[in-house]
Amino acid sequence: MQLSDAPDLAHTRPRPIHWLATATAMAAVMALAGLLQPGPATASQTGPDGLRKAAGPAKAEPLPAPDPEGADFPLECGPAGTVVTQKATGDLDGDGTPETVAVVRCDAGSGTPPSGVYVLTRTAEGGAPRVVATLVDPADKRTVGPELTVHDGVILATLFGYSGPSVPSCCPDQEDRVSWQWRNGAFVRTELPEARRS
Repeated sequence: MQLSDAPDLAHTRPRPIHWLATATAMAAVMALAGLLQPGPATASQTGPDGLRKAAGPAKAEPLPAPDPEGADFPLECGPAGTVVTQKATGDLDGDGTPETVAVVRCDAGSGTPPSGVYVLTRTAEGGAPRVVATLVDPADKRTVGPELTVHDGVILATLFGYSGPSVPSCCPDQEDRVSWQWRNGAFVRTELPEARRS
């Protein structure tokens, strides 16, 4: 057997202490690299006053409220068709997208046919608006006053009706101030006190 003239290289054999030292050194390098990372990139733009302003994250514009003219309402009007007499918009369920509340009746040539009050939402496909709730059914023989509003997710309306069949259709003798609000997956109706008349 031939002996090497080179000195003994036993110290080049890896031992557990070598692996531990290498792992510690690598961890230190990784930690240092993490501390020396550049900051996040920020875009800026010049405002009307000439000052540079940092641009925030882009916010998606909310979609407009659905247009009731394109909706299919559950009204049986025959050849007369339907007419939207009022509408109000607002975010009723808190999802950031506005809904439309529409007052609709048959397009009669004379008289005042009863109204229906419907809540419309957009369809995901971008098609015609969809009726998701009926707040007042025309079968209830009610008409809606001109001040339909949506404020902070609450729908407010005045409903006119009749105490009996002998009351002429021209002159409703009942008036109710009502509100609807989305709670636990449904619109809840509340009777409001009558406004004082001066």
